[in-house]
Amino acid sequence: MKTVIYQVDAFTTQMFGGNPAAVCPLADWLDDSLMQSIAYENNLSETAFFVKKNDGYHIRWFTPLAEVDLCGHATLASAFVIFNYLDIEEQQITFHSNSGTLKAMNAADGITLDFPVCVLNDDDTEKDIISRGLGFAPVKVFSGIDYVVVMPTESDVRRCQPDFGVLKGLATRGVVITAVGEDCDFVSRFFAPNIGIDEDPVTGSAHCMLAPYWSEKLGRKRLNAKQLSKRGGTLLCTVRGDRVLITGQAVLYMIGEINLCGVN
Repeated sequence: MKTVIYQVDAFTTQMFGGNPAAVCPLADWLDDSLMQSIAYENNLSETAFFVKKNDGYHIRWFTPLAEVDLCGHATLASAFVIFNYLDIEEQQITFHSNSGTLKAMNAADGITLDFPVCVLNDDDTEKDIISRGLGFAPVKVFSGIDYVVVMPTESDVRRCQPDFGVLKGLATRGVVITAVGEDCDFVSRFFAPNIGIDEDPVTGSAHCMLAPYWSEKLGRKRLNAKQLSKRGGTLLCTVRGDRVLITGQAVLYMIGEINLCGVN
């Protein structure tokens, strides 16, 4: 048995930028252990698998080490594949996931994801690990999907050199550091070594936390964001009630086949 695989650079207009994701359309679900093995073999921050159903697509995401409940860039990559390579006429699709219903709309300025807002709460539970892992003592730590630490300046975000061995001790998926941007509304970086991702290039799901936070702080609903990883990425975020619209572009890198013949 063989299955097609796409590799897509998400939240970028240029190949080798943004966040690379593997996308595997399936007729039926593979065994969980096999999907995890494929993600480990791909060695990308996420591999997305989806199955077409009458009411949309059921989607799951795997890092090299674990399944996660929400992933933005691999959802963007999956929507890009569906809109451009699976011969559909619809310009809006629905994904069903462990985080509820997600939508993707095809537009002139990119693909817009409709994701749930994640409310942040003050949380000092693992402040000591975060302090040692980031190399400084944050004034305040918030928690949502991940921990969030607000830093004084964009330069502080750029200069941060985490101790990934320490951050592996976190109970959450990872930690986001963020600040007001110099040529955009806000910037961020994301570290999640305990699920196999030391630094994620662009993290769409983190903006379910960041966009509402900065929307309140800056007093506007529409925000331009940058993730300051080595590859870099740009996102346009719009906060609408309990939803966040995250718009980005994507570029195809590769189409291939996974040979599953003889796999138990």
